[in-house]
Amino acid sequence: MRLAIAGAGGKMGRMLIEAVAADPDLELAAAFDVPGSPAIGTRVGAVAVGTDPAAAIAAADALVDFTRPEGTMAHLEACLAAGKPIVIGTTGFSRAQRAAIEQAAARIPVMLSPNYAVGVNVVFRLAEIAARALGEAWDVEILEAHHRQKVDAPSGTALELGRIVARALGRELEAVAVHGRRGETGARSSGEIGFHAIRGGDIVGEHTVLFAGSGERLEITVRSASRMSYALGALRAAKWLRGRPPGLYDCFDALGLRQAAPL
Repeated sequence: MRLAIAGAGGKMGRMLIEAVAADPDLELAAAFDVPGSPAIGTRVGAVAVGTDPAAAIAAADALVDFTRPEGTMAHLEACLAAGKPIVIGTTGFSRAQRAAIEQAAARIPVMLSPNYAVGVNVVFRLAEIAARALGEAWDVEILEAHHRQKVDAPSGTALELGRIVARALGRELEAVAVHGRRGETGARSSGEIGFHAIRGGDIVGEHTVLFAGSGERLEITVRSASRMSYALGALRAAKWLRGRPPGLYDCFDALGLRQAAPL
């Protein structure tokens, strides 16, 4: 399978290229970045990093994109024009952008996930099971930590955890989310889902869902020591996506977690 990699000069772009090179079932067809990137013109084997998304996508079976929302939306349009699948690892989309991605998925296969690490997706499933089993009597707090250069907070993974828990409890996340606390906040509402974001150093990514009950506390935690876990998961998703009909897919589909029996 031939892949194009967007954002080739970024941390995730470089990691994805490294992972493709190590996979005997994959070939790097093209890599590109924004004009002015130091990566432009450098070579990865026989591939020179360019600036033309359309040309890169035309040369590949699918695009893997971990960039920024505005870049991903432009690359999505190029995938639509070429009729090629896209694996999206970008987070921080607006509602309008998310709606545009859903519309695109009616025409091409789109893999969209806030986190491609296999362990993280297992935690998504565990959090759903725990929320259903523990119910309304347990308070829920979500804690996440990332490197100092991450630009969005809470992380897309933390928000997805919140959506999963809220849905399992029959709540709308937007109505019950509380982002940090300060001052005289009053007693905690039983329906709240709290979010807390830590930024510092080179933390790759840590997420904890904390369920606090009467006399008992349950914590589900996943820690990523390297971005390679994200890259390997994204490549696994790209392989799964090949040959699929148009649709909006996520890692639960690629990992078979959607069919896992509920509690």
